[in-house]
Amino acid sequence: MFNIALYEPKIPQNTGNIIRLIANNGCHLHLIEPLGFNLEEKSLRRSGLDYMDLENITQHANYACFLEAMQGHRILAITTKGTASYSDMGYQKGDVLLFGSETAGLPVDVQQEIPAEHQLRIPMQPNNRSMNLSNTVAIVSYEAWKQYSFIGGQ
Repeated sequence: MFNIALYEPKIPQNTGNIIRLIANNGCHLHLIEPLGFNLEEKSLRRSGLDYMDLENITQHANYACFLEAMQGHRILAITTKGTASYSDMGYQKGDVLLFGSETAGLPVDVQQEIPAEHQLRIPMQPNNRSMNLSNTVAIVSYEAWKQYSFIGGQ
């Protein structure tokens, strides 16, 4: 229903948690290289447990290849620099929820390509830098799915 894209993720445990998440919420995961790990790492497999269904995961050699594959889809960047709250967005089937890496977030040039109204943030207490990537993906993806009455879930 929705696409989750991770821009150059670095920590295998976060990606493993997200793999487990997509198995449960029906999203498709896009991994934009370079990755900080390979998909065979023990820590990734342990986090993803037996949910490692590669049919729901697509790897892209770089951001340009990802953009080409996602033509026709609306891309929503989830960033601490976003101006709109993730909970105020009206999500559409096929939307791409784009998340930056754990260490650097989304690069400025990537953010500048996305309209300001499609740059979303999760409210946080002041003076905090960011949230854990897998938690952020869970919060936003479940809000999007909630807007569709958790279709397909039970």
